Amino acid sequence: MKVTVVGANGQIGKQLVHFLKEEEGYTPIAMVRKEEQADSFAKDGIESVLADLEGSVEDLANAFKGSDAVVFTAGSGGSTGSDMTLLIDLDGAAKTVEAAEKAGISRYVMVSAFQADNRENWNDDLRPYYVAKHYADKVLMASALDYTIVRPGGLVNESGTGKVKIGDNIEPGSIAREDVAKVLVAVVGAKNTYGAAFDVVAGEDSVEDAVSKI
Repeated sequence: MKVTVVGANGQIGKQLVHFLKEEEGYTPIAMVRKEEQADSFAKDGIESVLADLEGSVEDLANAFKGSDAVVFTAGSGGSTGSDMTLLIDLDGAAKTVEAAEKAGISRYVMVSAFQADNRENWNDDLRPYYVAKHYADKVLMASALDYTIVRPGGLVNESGTGKVKIGDNIEPGSIAREDVAKVLVAVVGAKNTYGAAFDVVAGEDSVEDAVSKI
């Protein structure tokens, strides 16, 4: 399975690309914005494609052609304003959904945000971000794609444990970015997760067991 990772140069995306490279049956394609980023992946034997979430749907569709799945791990980042949150986390995500359909891809995995589906639980300081993720998820759910929406808790840069908790109304918690990437690897080819949306935090179940129960 060829998997295009959107946001491949980000903290989750970069780990996902390398995990997919080591996973039998998967070939990652790193979608990046800059030549030097592509060169860095090439040194690790990883194919890349140049495209920008602020570009056109047609450009994104061309970048996706030949892939079997798209995983969206991109984000505008905490140092940008609400304008970039709209352009990347909402419109950029929505454009990739449209582009995947245009490219004839059926499988799409979205990295969202913990409880993005539940306005009552949104952090006031991050409300614009949650609005963007909420409506990007809705665009995906309204599409014809075989989607899975992964909503991780507070992201930390600690080493992963490989143990997680998955559910709809679980207690808030944190999760290592490494473990989010491992969940994405387990999910992308798992047909039992098609049409599913769930929260995920650090927990007691192995990634494989937690995903198999979805």
